[in-house]
Amino acid sequence: MSRPVSRVLTLLELLQSGGVRTVAELADRLGVGERTVRRYVDHLVDLDVPVESVRGRYGGYRLAPAHRMPPLMLTDDEALAVLLGLVAGRRTGITAAAGTAGETATAKVRRVLPERLRHRLDAVLDSLTFTTAPAGSAAPEAAVLLPVADAVRHHRPLAIRYTGSGGSGGSGERTVYPYGLVAHAGRWYVTGRDLSVGADRTFRLDRIHGARVLPGTFEPPPGPGPAERVLTALATAPYRHEVTVRVRGAAEEIRARLPGSVAVVAAADDEGDGDGEGWCRVEIRAERLDWLPGLLASLDRPFVVERPDELRGLVADLADRLMDAARGTPPPRG
Repeated sequence: MSRPVSRVLTLLELLQSGGVRTVAELADRLGVGERTVRRYVDHLVDLDVPVESVRGRYGGYRLAPAHRMPPLMLTDDEALAVLLGLVAGRRTGITAAAGTAGETATAKVRRVLPERLRHRLDAVLDSLTFTTAPAGSAAPEAAVLLPVADAVRHHRPLAIRYTGSGGSGGSGERTVYPYGLVAHAGRWYVTGRDLSVGADRTFRLDRIHGARVLPGTFEPPPGPGPAERVLTALATAPYRHEVTVRVRGAAEEIRARLPGSVAVVAAADDEGDGDGEGWCRVEIRAERLDWLPGLLASLDRPFVVERPDELRGLVADLADRLMDAARGTPPPRG
């Protein structure tokens, strides 16, 4: 690569780092005169790179927004960060909203990398393992995600066509005041006020088949943020079993052990047991109860099962098995 071409590419890399770069600063970094810097800028403009001149005492050059992405100059660390971000995004389901764009972007970045760097990055990706299983993703359509995000950002009403679980559960046309977008466990949600029923609702974006921003604005209400609203909605969704347990301890301590998508924790009305430590009421909705005794035992806090009776029996069975294990008694043959 000739030295002038190399310096033009270096100039592009400097401008891509952001902010306004003075002519004197660029000349010093490139080792050329200020007139040469201006000539290099002209070369970039001829290549349709949107370089913008900033006037004034602290003026210079910067990259302006453009209708298309200019050529990217990535350092080794930046290339690694981009590829790892794309891989991790697919793994967690975050980039599922982009469909196959994540895969094609990965392929494009790898294709333009120097062979030396490509082999080094492949070594990282080939040797990388995750401790969690890949998140099952339900990717929303871009035609849905973009107008929803626009309505959230500008506090505008949103008209959606929604299909609930099993074709019911709130299917049909809806007008919503959207409070926020939330990505959770490989799925995307929008939470807001459903004007059709006059209540707050949470909608899965992959079940929205049309979204349109409406005229007007609204003021988001105070209170929990979008993430907390979604987790609470998931924790209180209809399930086969409704469980209520009283746990001794501070609400903050118990919430740290029980995810918001699993349980709703609230301080109980009583004053405690005379030692200053009170009780909390924990509400859980579950399809099965067999996993709850172990979860409650893992809290390492006194607890009382209020309902259902079936859970009390499962807790007693676990207590018997733990007692047999502590005594070294073999389990009965069945």
